[in-house]
Amino acid sequence: MEKQLWDHVQTVRQQSPLVQNITNFVVMNNTANALLAVGASPIMAHGHAELDDMSRICRSLVVNIGTLDDYWVAAMFRAAVLAGEAGKPWVLDPVGAGASGYRDTTLRELLEHRPTVVRGNASEIMALAKANTKATKGVDSTAASSEALDAARSICQRYGSVVCISGAVDVVVGPAQSMYIHNGDPLMTKVTGLGCSATALIGAFIAVVDNRVEAVGAAMALMGVCGELAAAASSGPGSLQVNLLDKLYNITEEEFTTRLRISHEA
Repeated sequence: MEKQLWDHVQTVRQQSPLVQNITNFVVMNNTANALLAVGASPIMAHGHAELDDMSRICRSLVVNIGTLDDYWVAAMFRAAVLAGEAGKPWVLDPVGAGASGYRDTTLRELLEHRPTVVRGNASEIMALAKANTKATKGVDSTAASSEALDAARSICQRYGSVVCISGAVDVVVGPAQSMYIHNGDPLMTKVTGLGCSATALIGAFIAVVDNRVEAVGAAMALMGVCGELAAAASSGPGSLQVNLLDKLYNITEEEFTTRLRISHEA
């Protein structure tokens, strides 16, 4: 499986998919740089007048609700409709799900457009499935990824989405199998937007990899392994950001396959 996931990393580099991002102000620069580092081509486009054109030229869509307003929400809905009509994959990042009625109402409608992938932390996934037994704390999770498994399976069953729960262990839940990725470093939680960057990478991988569970697993594995390697060379969160971008760009097959720790559940 390690070799298979590495092949997916190479596919992204070779095909350089154009990925449309309707994302939040906090992470726009971070996510664009992460996509460039792995070989994809990002475009940050939420203007209503160009959504139809973007849907035609982009191979996938990323929708991240981190900083909402009515204009952006309308763009998200329209972009999701266009992706569905064109048969193009899209990923939803439910940032801060459960924190406000506005977010939850927006997310309920977005889910009706059946995202290909949903990626969030455990609290967000639980809130999204209306199964949260702990409070959401903004974009930080108050629950472990294992606690959100039932919620993830519920979303997968109802909407057909592959669900990725980010945490100390990243869990990818598909209709027939689940993947557990045991990579990453605690220092990564001290840099804002790395989860959003992971979502953007998923957008690139689902653009070129037909097996959605493997696509999400490859993106999360790449982020986790690169995070570990970058953290080992960093003195704090500032240097981690720089080192992580460098490692996403120059990671070798040996670094990836020897460091990756994954397990499966049928």
